[in-house]
Amino acid sequence: MQLATFQDLLAAARRQPEPQRLLFVFAQVGLPEQATTAQRERFERREGGTISPCLCVDKAPEEIADFETLAAESARTGQTWDIVFVGSFSGRAGIAPSPDEAAQPLRFMVNAINNGRIGDFAAFDRQGNTLQFS
Repeated sequence: MQLATFQDLLAAARRQPEPQRLLFVFAQVGLPEQATTAQRERFERREGGTISPCLCVDKAPEEIADFETLAAESARTGQTWDIVFVGSFSGRAGIAPSPDEAAQPLRFMVNAINNGRIGDFAAFDRQGNTLQFS
């Protein structure tokens, strides 16, 4: 599914046949401590760097009005971030997943991001723009 905006993501989650729980992993982009000149140059062109998860939360789509509300809520944690990755977790038999049920999928998502497997998730920058990775 191609998403043009964060609102597209919320609308798609609300249209699913089973209730959804959205999984958010906020991450910082940086350079390795011993970055090479080539790594620094790629980073300056916004073509490289490291991605480090720093904050995660799960929410029902109905709990999120828009990207600005989500970003404002994240700001209250005091944690800075550059990218938010979004995944979803489906309920069963019309029952939405609980926050407790979302804990393990969130851990799997963090592990996937730590291992560089980011292509399975929607991603947005701090302004809510959709990001594409190649």
